[in-house]
Amino acid sequence: MKLEFHKQVRVIGAGLAGCEAAWQCARRGVAVELFEMRPVRATPAHQTDDFAELVCSNSLKSESENTAPWLLKEEMRRAGSRLLEIARETAVPAGHALAVDRAEFSRKVTEAISREPLIAICREEVTQVKAGQLTIIATGPLTSDALSREIVRLSSASTTSGESGADPSRAGMPPPLNLYFYDSISPIVEADSIDMSKVYLAARYDKGTADYINCPMSKDEYDRFYDALLAAQSVEQKDWEKLNYFESCLPIEEIARRGRDTLRFGPMKPVGLKDPRTGRIPYAAVQLRQENLRADSYNLVGFQNHLKFGEQARVLSLIPGLESARFLRYGQIHRNTYINSPTLLSPTLQMKSHPDVLFAGQICGVEGYVESIATGLMAGVNAAVLAIGGEPAPPPRATALGSLVHYVTQAESKNFQPANITFDLLPSLDRKVRDRQERRRLQCEFALREFADWIGRNLPQATCADR
Repeated sequence: MKLEFHKQVRVIGAGLAGCEAAWQCARRGVAVELFEMRPVRATPAHQTDDFAELVCSNSLKSESENTAPWLLKEEMRRAGSRLLEIARETAVPAGHALAVDRAEFSRKVTEAISREPLIAICREEVTQVKAGQLTIIATGPLTSDALSREIVRLSSASTTSGESGADPSRAGMPPPLNLYFYDSISPIVEADSIDMSKVYLAARYDKGTADYINCPMSKDEYDRFYDALLAAQSVEQKDWEKLNYFESCLPIEEIARRGRDTLRFGPMKPVGLKDPRTGRIPYAAVQLRQENLRADSYNLVGFQNHLKFGEQARVLSLIPGLESARFLRYGQIHRNTYINSPTLLSPTLQMKSHPDVLFAGQICGVEGYVESIATGLMAGVNAAVLAIGGEPAPPPRATALGSLVHYVTQAESKNFQPANITFDLLPSLDRKVRDRQERRRLQCEFALREFADWIGRNLPQATCADR
C-alpha cells in the first residue's frame, strides 16, 4: 500500500514511548500533535498529570557494561534518545543500575516536550484513529476502553481484509488481538521511618556503590514473614477478571505460593549481600532502593503485591527495620493491555494493512521502561522518514533494538507474551565461545558495530536544536 506524503504526525499517549517518539519526529523537523488524556480522563495507576510518569519501579535496569540492558541503552544513546539523557540527569544512587527520581524525571520530560515548538500538546482522549493520518499509538498498558475498541477494529480489519500482510488462513476467524496481563506495583516507605539500627547498606556482590538498604532476616524471621504472607487477604478478584500475571513481575504472594523457599531464590535472595556487621550472608534479605534525589523515600525492590492495604501494613511490618515504617504508597495491581504484534506489525512497527499507523511502547508487546523508550525512538524515527516520503528500515537483527523488534514482530503469535531485552533474544555468534563473559562482550561489540552502520545509512539527520 502506498502512503501519502504527510507533513504532521499524531502521537497518541505522552508516556515514555510517546514522548520519545514525538521528540524524534520534532528534532527532524516534523510537526507533531501529542495527545494525552490525563487529566481529562484518569487511569487506575497514574498519580500525576505529568508526561512519562513511572508507575511501577524507578529503575531503568543495569548499567554494567556488556549486559543486555546496557547494550540497549548504549544503542539508544548513540541514536540520540532524549528520555535516556533525562534519566541520567535525574539519576539517584542505585549501585550498578540506572534509577531515577521519578517525580523529577517526569517533570523534566514534560518541560522538554512542552517547550519544543514543533510539538503541539492536546489534553484530550482519542477514541478514533483517522484514516490517512500518520499516527503512532503509544498509549501504553493503560489504554482507555474506547481506544482499545478502536484498536480491535483496526486489528480485526487487518486479519480479515485479505490485504497485504494479512494471514489468509485467519480469514473469517480473527484471533484474540487485544491481549492483556496484570502487573503489580511495589510499596514505598518514608526513609526516616526505617529503623537503621537493624539494616545495613550494601550492593549485591559489592557491584557499584553500597546504595541499597538491606533488611536481613534469620530463618525464624523469614518463616514468620512467609506464613503471614500466605495467610494475608488479597484484594477480591472481580467476576470478569482472569488474573494472568507477567511472569517476571509476579506479586510476592504468588511467588510464595510456589514453595517456602521461592522468595529466598527471588526478591529476597541474600546471595552476595554480606552483612558487614556480622561478616555473614543472612538467611533472606529485603532490599530497599532510593526513590528520589532527596533520599526521603525508598521502594521495596521486587515487593509488588495484590494484598489489601491493611494486610500489607501488617505483613510488611514483620520485615526487620520496617516495624514502624510509614507507607507513602502500598502495592497495587493494574491491567496491562497489549496487541498481538506478530500478527499485526511489520519489522518497522507499522501495521501490516494500515502502514500509516505505528505502535510503540508496552502496547506493542515490550515489557520495561527502557524497552518502551527504545520502541518509541524507533517509531518516531520511522514516522519522520514516512512523513518526508521515505522508506524506513528496521535495525539489524544483531543489535539489541533489532532483536527486540524481531521478537515483537516475528514471535509465535498463538502464545505471544511481552518481553524484556535479554541475550536470549540476540542471535548467537558465528563461532563457539565457552566463556560467557567473553561471549557477551563479543556479542555487544558486534551489535554496536552493526548499529553504528545502520545509523549512518538509515537515520535521518536531526534538523532542529535538541534543547
